[in-house]
Amino acid sequence: MGTPGHGAFFNLYRHNFVRVAVAVPGVKVADPAFNAGETIALLRQAAAGNALLVVFPELGLSAYSCEDLFHQQALLDGCLEGLRQVRDACGDIAAIAVVGAPLQVDGLLFNCAVVLHRGRILGVVPKTYLPNYREFYELRQFAPADHARSERIDLLDQRDIPFGSELLFQLEDQRLLTFHVELCEDLWVPIPQSSYAALAGATLLVNLSASNITVGKDAYRRQLVANQSGRCLAAYVYSAAGSGESTTDLAWDGHGMVCENGTLLAETERFADRPQLVSADIDLDRLAQDRMRQNSFAQAVRRHREHAVRFRTVRFVAELPTADPVPLQRRYERFPYVSSDPAQRDARCREVYQIQVQGLVKRLRAAGVDRVIIGVSGGLDSTQALLVCARAMDVMGLPRDHILGCTLPGFATSERTLRQARRLMQAVGCQAVEIDIRPSCQQMLKDIGHPFAAGEPLYDVTFENVQAGERTSHLFRLAGLHNGLVVGTSDLSELALGWCTYGVGDHMAHYHVNASVPKTLIQYLIRWAADTRQIGADASATLQQILETAISPELVPGAAGEQPAQHSEDIVGPYELQDFNLYYTLRFGYRPAKVAFLAWSAWADRSRGSWPDIPEAHRHQYDLAEIKRWLGVFVERFFKHSQYKRSCIANAPKVGSGGSLSPRGDYRAPSDSEATAWLAQLGDIPDVGD
Repeated sequence: MGTPGHGAFFNLYRHNFVRVAVAVPGVKVADPAFNAGETIALLRQAAAGNALLVVFPELGLSAYSCEDLFHQQALLDGCLEGLRQVRDACGDIAAIAVVGAPLQVDGLLFNCAVVLHRGRILGVVPKTYLPNYREFYELRQFAPADHARSERIDLLDQRDIPFGSELLFQLEDQRLLTFHVELCEDLWVPIPQSSYAALAGATLLVNLSASNITVGKDAYRRQLVANQSGRCLAAYVYSAAGSGESTTDLAWDGHGMVCENGTLLAETERFADRPQLVSADIDLDRLAQDRMRQNSFAQAVRRHREHAVRFRTVRFVAELPTADPVPLQRRYERFPYVSSDPAQRDARCREVYQIQVQGLVKRLRAAGVDRVIIGVSGGLDSTQALLVCARAMDVMGLPRDHILGCTLPGFATSERTLRQARRLMQAVGCQAVEIDIRPSCQQMLKDIGHPFAAGEPLYDVTFENVQAGERTSHLFRLAGLHNGLVVGTSDLSELALGWCTYGVGDHMAHYHVNASVPKTLIQYLIRWAADTRQIGADASATLQQILETAISPELVPGAAGEQPAQHSEDIVGPYELQDFNLYYTLRFGYRPAKVAFLAWSAWADRSRGSWPDIPEAHRHQYDLAEIKRWLGVFVERFFKHSQYKRSCIANAPKVGSGGSLSPRGDYRAPSDSEATAWLAQLGDIPDVGD
């Protein structure tokens, strides 16, 4: 689709989302007229909610559990008439419907999915695999898809309708949406037909299922759908039979769901004694980006080309509901690098620490040293790095005094952060040294002829960098003296924004532990360490104080106060917002307008999304003007000004799937690129929210 204009900015379809719905109507066994009416009612409801595609259960017009009644012509005729009713009702409904019905073709009876839109049948898909084991006897009533002789059929006074299991349905209005339909058992086989369909170009996989319920089957079903969507880098929409099916020998839970690339987006209530309709917003850009980047997908396309080329594509026009604002139903986490699920908190935090610790331990053993030197500022990044160093010593069976913690106060160091650094080193049990860098900085400034050395209060970049350089220079000299490694503290957010002093500054170390950990995750890890008393109750109090301290490099003096005078976020923007921008730019390559739309959806309303363990006083809200402003800062700094720093950072372990900026890992880019293309697209973002 084209780039959205201002009036369309607040419509999810303009940002390559589509809303799909799973419908589980109430049914009466062998009553096609009733079932058609229920189908039409849910279809209208879904269309009113701006859904583009609505998926119904297997054999929904007849009910799945008709057994040998499928051999009664009266029932088959009734199903045809029910299908006619649904088709005709579709004439004034914008949504695409996929319904299940038994159909006679070439003298055989097939279990079919019928795709309908605007009063027309777009195609008919027969079921490929018919279960005939345990409680299933489908081969008694139906023929499998490969028994069909015709590729096109006439049905309900409509001629030349595509028929077969290898059909793709593609929207002319949204080429990123191509969907394939299969039925129930087709998913439960070793190589589902949808696997080949995905390789042939299907981004959305649809399954009309009946699927009776037995104890524990729902969990397996959920895994099956999620895993298929993940393997195929696709969305998967699954509907199953529910209330009203015959319980002569079986029970039905109406388990419908929508998954996207392994993630469950929406799910029906199981065993509901009423019709159900759930919807979810599918991100087509995400699927397209993942398929483009994950080149093993392309290799699979080449390897299975003989299967993929057999698919026929049915192209059709379906108007998208783009005239009015359609906000996302889908909730986007404000903190994409952070799990908002408290149940996952311990496991995720422990794993992050284990990754960081493993990386450091391996580097120390490979270097043949057993000491680390680390600058401790009393701020977030050095705190996290010091905790990692402490755990590394524990793993190696070494006393923590093998850590040389250095606090290096300068011209702008606040009493608060200095106090926090001292308390933290004492709590950890490391060796502590305090070196006032002001004399050496004064000498350096004098040597280079900087006005500050002559008494002029010029606090420019040079003034800042001299202090940062002196700190790092001291650390490297101490490392040589004590035969240790300098552990870097700078994080992923700072690297993304170029907010670090190049070379002999916080940019450099013998080994980094935080380089792929964003600022918001570091805050979360420290909060968890404090809450769970990882290094004792006294240390937890200090960690809480560190979390409440303004983020600052403390390089520019200001008015004396409890908090540092210099605030990083005044210059580079709120880290929570910039981490959001980083995730969707780095992980998915989204255009700026889409990143802004997602940020607006997540941040503009405080009632949406969640704040994982963040105190109420620290919870913020951003309007679209603020989002646009700071996105502009991010784009300029990330694409134009900062890559040269990232191209030569020290080694560090990759922590999260959101990506790292290591030139040897996730991200390779020229150091002299422009940001013009990204900055130009900022004009697609309105200044005021709707």
